[in-house]
Amino acid sequence: MTDAAATPQDLMRAGLPLPPGDGGLGRYVERAIRVDHAGEYGAVSIYRGQQAVFARLGSKSRIADQLAHMEADEQAHLDACDALIRERGVRPTALMPVWRVAGYALGVATALMGEKAAHACTEAVESVIEGHYDAQVRALTPHEPALAARFAQFRDEETAHKDLAVAEGARAAPGYGLLSAVIKAGCRLAIRVTERV
Repeated sequence: MTDAAATPQDLMRAGLPLPPGDGGLGRYVERAIRVDHAGEYGAVSIYRGQQAVFARLGSKSRIADQLAHMEADEQAHLDACDALIRERGVRPTALMPVWRVAGYALGVATALMGEKAAHACTEAVESVIEGHYDAQVRALTPHEPALAARFAQFRDEETAHKDLAVAEGARAAPGYGLLSAVIKAGCRLAIRVTERV
């Protein structure tokens, strides 16, 4: 596929910059904001689901505190995306209720599987989101440097969450390979659907 035939989303997925004056920049930015808004909403829901399990167990206060810190980061990202939705007049995804329930359920399920599974969930989700934000940063830097810088900050904070999860034993979770693959596939599917709906 040549750059001339590619859609803005195709270029983003390939990590290629958008050509100047292609007429698709506005559409690309709109989709990026919609997806990021939904993703941050889902991340907040995942951490809330995990905390609903761990916060009830006195012996799990350490992981509950870690999750509360990560949720606060995600909430700050969500608040920034809320502001972008308003400022740019972007229509949020119609799937917000689905992502809230799905995120919360994923959080509860992985927490019930144990600390390492909860961390494996974080690693899987944040790995996909890190790559997603990185592609947006590369695509937007020549055209929307301020927005690219904001997304770069989000990416770096997501990477910190991923690194913490790995350090806390994410890869030692029972069934790690399958669990990680399923969560990553779900995240990628959610991104593609949210771009359009």
